[in-house]
Amino acid sequence: MSMQNVAATTPDFTAPKRNALTHIPGDEGWPIIGKTFQVLADPKGHIEANGAKYGPVYRTHVFGETNVVLLGPEANELVMFDQQKLFSSTHGWNKVLGLLFPRGLMLLDFEEHRLHRKALSVAFKSGPMKSYLSDLDRGIAARVAQWKAKPGEMQLYPAMKQLTLDLAATSFLGADIGPEVDEINRAFVDMVAAAVAPVRRPLPGTQMARGVRGRKRIVAYFREQIPLRRGNHGGDDLFSQLCRATHEDGALLSEQDIIDHMSFLMMAAHDTLTSSLTSFIGELAANPDWQHRLRAEVLALGLAADAPSSFDALEKMPLSEMAFKEALRIKPPVPSMPRRAMRDFSFKGFTIPAGT
Repeated sequence: MSMQNVAATTPDFTAPKRNALTHIPGDEGWPIIGKTFQVLADPKGHIEANGAKYGPVYRTHVFGETNVVLLGPEANELVMFDQQKLFSSTHGWNKVLGLLFPRGLMLLDFEEHRLHRKALSVAFKSGPMKSYLSDLDRGIAARVAQWKAKPGEMQLYPAMKQLTLDLAATSFLGADIGPEVDEINRAFVDMVAAAVAPVRRPLPGTQMARGVRGRKRIVAYFREQIPLRRGNHGGDDLFSQLCRATHEDGALLSEQDIIDHMSFLMMAAHDTLTSSLTSFIGELAANPDWQHRLRAEVLALGLAADAPSSFDALEKMPLSEMAFKEALRIKPPVPSMPRRAMRDFSFKGFTIPAGT
């Protein structure tokens, strides 16, 4: 199927008037700002407290709009499987990411999402993945050696943040990115920070304004590089792979599609991974018995200290995978999955109007 056949976007839904949602229990907080600051300070805690108080369906107000929160396994099944195509990811996430990471894969809906996911899959096949692993392995080993050489305490989160940012730049963009790397990294830092800024418009002096400027810099860099990566200057890095990726009809991904997908993938590799790794190590610090179990699992591989990682070795570490997934369950890096209802629907006895 050609991408031209799925180019039309879903309708631009208007949020329902507040009185259309007052039958749902909840607390919208202060006028205009609502519960935004409470959610930003402790998203998981805020959700759990409201769920305990109001039940699995409640109303709140975040980022200038009244929202309805659905909790529990039945809600997850309804929204994540979405067999009736009730929920738009595009119009759910746009409120948060639309100015900064528009049309990333997570922000696409239905058939368009499927086609883009299939086109991007070429960059995640066995050959390219082994190349990424080799780059990541060298980068991680070098950085850990630097950490060990420095005496005293180390703040883990900032160190992880810098590590994932540097690794994403080299592994995704290529080792020869050159002196622009610091400027590119700074642009991504500003974009990620703006994604959760309470002021959602790029007003002068705000974090959102810095994020939008960062987006312009990133777009300019990718647009300049795409023709080079499609020529003889492309390598095995993720960016070069996407520049050569095609849709089912053989057409190359458009320049704008590549820009949008690379921006989103860089954000995901940097921001959510930093949070996940920090939570993982924090949980291991609180559970030393699991430290011992994972250490024993690694030592049982019988690898030399300077031996490179491999997919075969990773597959022999089921306890490490289980522990990491449990850390994500306890402290999810993305505590909610915004969607916008495309049609009226009912859940747990509540009717929720289209546009919510």
